[in-house]
Amino acid sequence: MVEVLAALSASAAAGLRVALPLLLIGLLQNDLWTKVPLLSKVSPQIVLGTLVSWSLFEIFASKQLLGQRILNLIQIIFSPIVGTIMSMAIAKAAHLEDRLIIVIGVVGCLLALVLQLVQIGYFFRWRGLPIWMLLSQDILCICLVIFAFDAPQHGGLIALLLLWLAIRSYQDWQRWHLGKIK
Repeated sequence: MVEVLAALSASAAAGLRVALPLLLIGLLQNDLWTKVPLLSKVSPQIVLGTLVSWSLFEIFASKQLLGQRILNLIQIIFSPIVGTIMSMAIAKAAHLEDRLIIVIGVVGCLLALVLQLVQIGYFFRWRGLPIWMLLSQDILCICLVIFAFDAPQHGGLIALLLLWLAIRSYQDWQRWHLGKIK
């Protein structure tokens, strides 16, 4: 059960940012990305360089409106992929059986996608995300990856709270949209 919470924590981090959680997962493990699917087949120097530059782009570009638009397009595609990769890496590190790893990968994919869709919904509703929200996302993303390794119960609980907030946001958007139509 703890492994599932750790995988939820890691995939929730992927729902907030794409490259930053992958960079952190590689730096927190002793064997840089050898247990991470897809990344283990690429040279660690190339992976490190790509993830560092993409993480810096995510952090700095997200503070401008045009950067947020570009990141929304890219993250809606890559967020579910990274959510799958991260949740499967956590499950593999816990030595779970293959069928369970696949199920955890699908759940991680869906959680990352839902969180990314909520982020895009807020972007369009508010016509851009405020700086305080972006800084909170960066900090929360880092914390979720650290919690996935050090305190999976806390990280999983935070991921489930984020899912609950996503469901609540959908209900609010639906009422807002119906009120706007009338």
